[in-house]
Amino acid sequence: MRTILVANAKGGCGKTTIATNLAAHYANEGAQVVLADFDPQRGSIDWLASRPSNARPIEGIDATDEGLRHLPRSADVLVMDAPARLHGAELSEFLRRAETVLVPVLPSPVDINAARRFLDELRSAAPVKNRQTKVGLIANRVMEHTRIAGVLEHWLGARREHLVATLRETQNYVRASAEGRGIVELPPYIAWQDWAQWDPITAWLSSRRSLPS
Repeated sequence: MRTILVANAKGGCGKTTIATNLAAHYANEGAQVVLADFDPQRGSIDWLASRPSNARPIEGIDATDEGLRHLPRSADVLVMDAPARLHGAELSEFLRRAETVLVPVLPSPVDINAARRFLDELRSAAPVKNRQTKVGLIANRVMEHTRIAGVLEHWLGARREHLVATLRETQNYVRASAEGRGIVELPPYIAWQDWAQWDPITAWLSSRRSLPS
């Protein structure tokens, strides 16, 4: 089973958006997908509740209370939407379950500072240090050609973090979320730019580079 964790200790950085769009991508690839929502806000569960009946099926687990107790063994892909304020032993427990962690980071000073602390803790965790869990970053909701976008890009480069992709600021994600869809399920004349920005994410997740060494 392919296991992917979407995590950042700071709330509001787009974890649920990334998790739901990943689930939609794999579902449209024909995989049996489970989306486990560990966030008390239950954003992923609400998204699934609004998903249309003719969309590719995704099984949801409200994991805030019972964790992955009801995870079906037949699942091909597990996407975990982590809670905010993820630290310490709880973070280590999540990392032991995940082959890959995706960390969305917003281009703002507050978010960059929060990401610095989270990534420092993430890099010191045993599963990451031992290459049992791989980490990739997504620059999220980026407005091109702005100063702060450049600051974020420079900061990631200085840390030598693996930046998987940059996703633009667009209402397409709001539109897709309201309909219980992923960006891949919007019409191409609306979302072709966003499809192109997701290609590096899905390509990296399909490669050996995103899997334990």
